[in-house]
Amino acid sequence: MRNVFPVLTVVAVIFGIWYLACVPMNIKTALTEAERAGATVSTPGARERRDMSAIGLALANPAQWRDTFALKKPRLPAPHQVAVELWQTTVEKKITSKRSLVFHGWITLSATLLGFAMGTVGGILLAVGIVHSRAMDMSVMPWAIASQTIPVLAIAPMIIVVFNSIGVQGLIPKAIISAYLSFFPVVVGMVKGLRSPSAMQLDQMRTWGASKSQSFWTLRLPSSVPYLFTSLKVGIAASLLGAIVGELPTGAIRGLGARLLTGSYYGQTIQIWSALFATAILAAGLVAVIAGIERVTLKRMGYGK
Repeated sequence: MRNVFPVLTVVAVIFGIWYLACVPMNIKTALTEAERAGATVSTPGARERRDMSAIGLALANPAQWRDTFALKKPRLPAPHQVAVELWQTTVEKKITSKRSLVFHGWITLSATLLGFAMGTVGGILLAVGIVHSRAMDMSVMPWAIASQTIPVLAIAPMIIVVFNSIGVQGLIPKAIISAYLSFFPVVVGMVKGLRSPSAMQLDQMRTWGASKSQSFWTLRLPSSVPYLFTSLKVGIAASLLGAIVGELPTGAIRGLGARLLTGSYYGQTIQIWSALFATAILAAGLVAVIAGIERVTLKRMGYGK
């Protein structure tokens, strides 16, 4: 209970600030809709509203505050509007419906998991090569670091276009973009983990006559496991981001990225925010799964006892 109360307090403060922000953000739209409905407002002139600040306009029209929480196309949706949209598009819709966030979430999740697997395997193999080869350490590692300076929004359309030119569409291009974002944390974490054994431990392995492969399997690899799981939690979130970004340049009609895209096209801000929250929930769930596997694995390996 001691841990829950501070979290609930922070959440309550965030929601309170969110509701307060809805008033100045949506007040102009609320006044416009009130005028169309024939209601009398304190500042009826469009020119006067244009010259006033959003906060000043909100203070001058307290009667319209309630309307700012119930607009169909608000600039900033209220929390309860996002919650209702999430409920309607997850629980009340069939998972096969194209309006279901579960349906779109599965499309994005498929690309995320495939890209994460590709990035993880590639990152581990690259890390092993970097640790055991000075040439790779001096040549490949700088390129791996430099690759992350390229914005994913710039490289994603290039990947999509290249694969479309050879007839490959759908899951594979998105998975490659996911792998591009997820491999780097794995590389960095594994390199640090594989190098974590002390010089004394490595000398002791050599004293026992252990080969490099034996030192790797019995010392370096077990020592790298905690670092690997830390990297995997970062990598799975990055992989999800890559899958969503991969859906944007294609004008996709399926996936959480597609929901964000169609929402922006038609000004459906509630749809955009519900897709954002669905993405956050999915990311939290994936990280939680990795964390659960981490706890079980480290416990079996004897860590934390």
